[in-house]
Amino acid sequence: MDLSEIKNIVFDLGGVIITLDRERSVRRFIEIGLENADDLLDAYHQKGVFQHLEEGLLSESEFYDAIRAEAGKYISDEDIEWAWMGFIIEAQVYKLKMLEDLRAKGYTLYLLSNTNPVVMKWAMSPNFSSEGKPLSDYFDKLYLSYQMKSLKPRQDIFEQLITDSGLIPSETLFVDDGTANVEIGKALGFKTFQPKNGEDFREIFN
Repeated sequence: MDLSEIKNIVFDLGGVIITLDRERSVRRFIEIGLENADDLLDAYHQKGVFQHLEEGLLSESEFYDAIRAEAGKYISDEDIEWAWMGFIIEAQVYKLKMLEDLRAKGYTLYLLSNTNPVVMKWAMSPNFSSEGKPLSDYFDKLYLSYQMKSLKPRQDIFEQLITDSGLIPSETLFVDDGTANVEIGKALGFKTFQPKNGEDFREIFN
């Protein structure tokens, strides 16, 4: 891939930097009593209360209450967090090293993620990486859906990123595993790359 004009790289989180396991999370939610978890949880774009959490329409505590209402029974906050974190496999060490190497080469790195405060509580802690570093240590700035009150692939979340960062799309590589997200990135002038969930794509930077 020709990166000669690229100054910035915008990464997605789930499926790109960390590997996702949707089926494990669905199993956990069903186990704790959310019988329609398979309908609500998606690998790319959540539905119902999960979407509302990632869009910033619900706080973390409101989300827990909404899950209990959806299930029609009491479920502890801890069990809900355990089920939601079933989505997360790990932050692979070689990918975090890749991010450090790219910054050392002079690229400005941004994260643009459809995510939520439950996952980010883990990601912003020393438990995120084996080196005890939080996610924020690997990027120049994080752009998180629940804080931006929008979701990919909506155009406005990309426009917020562009306006706030001052980046020029034609000088920016956008790396995301969601087809709809990549399509809007292309339409806005970004150079794009779409890896598969968990793929080792370091070779594109060689």
